Amino acid sequence: MKKVYLDNNATTAIAPEVIDAMTPFFRELWGNPSSMHAFGGQVRRHVENARRQVADLLGADQSEIIFTSCGTESDNMAIRGTMEAAAGRLNFITTRVEHPAVLEPARMLKDRGYNVIELDVDSSGQIDLGQLERALGYGPALVSVMWANNETGVMFPIGKIAEMVKAAGGIMHTDAVQAVGKLPIDLRANKVDLLSLSGHKLHAPKGIGALYVRKGTRVAPLLLGGHQEGGKRGGTENVPYIVGLGKACELAGKNISEEMTRVAAMRDRLQKGILKKCPDVRVNGDQAHRLPNTLNISFLYIEGESILYHLSDLGIAASSGSACTSGSLEPSHVIRAMGVPFIAAHGSTRFSLSRYNTDADIDYVLKSLPPVIEKLRSISPFGRT
Repeated sequence: MKKVYLDNNATTAIAPEVIDAMTPFFRELWGNPSSMHAFGGQVRRHVENARRQVADLLGADQSEIIFTSCGTESDNMAIRGTMEAAAGRLNFITTRVEHPAVLEPARMLKDRGYNVIELDVDSSGQIDLGQLERALGYGPALVSVMWANNETGVMFPIGKIAEMVKAAGGIMHTDAVQAVGKLPIDLRANKVDLLSLSGHKLHAPKGIGALYVRKGTRVAPLLLGGHQEGGKRGGTENVPYIVGLGKACELAGKNISEEMTRVAAMRDRLQKGILKKCPDVRVNGDQAHRLPNTLNISFLYIEGESILYHLSDLGIAASSGSACTSGSLEPSHVIRAMGVPFIAAHGSTRFSLSRYNTDADIDYVLKSLPPVIEKLRSISPFGRT
C-alpha cells in the first residue's frame, strides 16, 4: 500500500543530511561544550556554528539565538520571562487562535491578576488590527501573535503588527513555529523582539527549538542552574540536536523557493481537485495569505475523525480540526473562533505538505479521498439540509 504523509504541520521527517550531521556527536564528539579541555572546545565550535546557521535563516545575529527544547518552551520563555522581567508592568495581548503554548501561559497570567486580552479573528481567520490598536491603548504591553496559524496556515501581517506594538511602547513576540523554513524571514527588516521556532517542524528532530531575543530585550530565564546560553537557559546543551537544528536551518534557507513554488503548486492542485471531485466542501482560512504548504478544508455533514481513520487505512496521514473530549466531539478553538458553521466545523481536515511530497502523492489522495467522503456521507448522522 502506498504511504502518503500530509501532516507536516504536526511534525516532519528528519532530513537525511540532518541525521548525517548529528551522528558524529553520538559517537566521537561527545564532550561537554562547557568544559575547558579540547574534548569540550571542539564541540563548542559546532554549537556556535549551529547558532550562526539558525541566525542566518532568520536574518539575526547569532548572539540573539537561545537554544531551547522545543517551541513550547520558547513560547513560555518569551511570555513568562518577559512578564517576569517587567515586574508586572505589562498588559498581555494575544489572539484567540494561538497555539496552546501561548494560550495556556496567557490564562495563567490572567489567573494571577494580569490584564489579558485575546483578540478576535474574522471568518477568514485574519486578525482585527483595529481591535489591536484599541487594546494597545491600555498601556505598555507584551503582544504575542503567531506568524502563521498551525491549523489553517493563515499568515498574520506580523511586520505591520510589530510596528503598531513598538509605536505603542510594547514588546512584540511571534510564535513562528509554522513559518520558519516555509517563508522568507528577515528580522533585520521588522521590529519583532522575540521569535519562537521548533526543529521538528522543519526536518530537524523533536526535542530542540530556539528563541530569538533581540538585543536589549529583557527576558528572565525559566531554567536556573547554569551559565549556558548566556545565562538565559541553564543546563548542558543538547549538542547533537543543536547541530541537527543548525543543519536543518541551513537546508531550509536553500529550499525556501521550492516551498513557495513547487510545494504551493501541489497544495493548490490538491485543493482544486478536492473542490472538483467532492461536493459540499469549503476551504477554511484566508486563501490569499496562508502558508504555501497548508490546506484546511471542511467536508460538510461528516465528522472529521472518521475521515482521518479511513484515510489512514489507505496509507494517508492528515489531521483534523476536531478533538474528542470526554466523549463529545468539539471543533478546534481555531475553527470556532472563525465562526465556521456547525455542519462544516466538525468535518474540518488539514493537509500539510513538505518538500518531500510528490505529484504522485497528490494523485493518490485525489483518487482515494472522494470514495471515502461519499461513503461517510451515506451514513452521516448529521444529514443534509
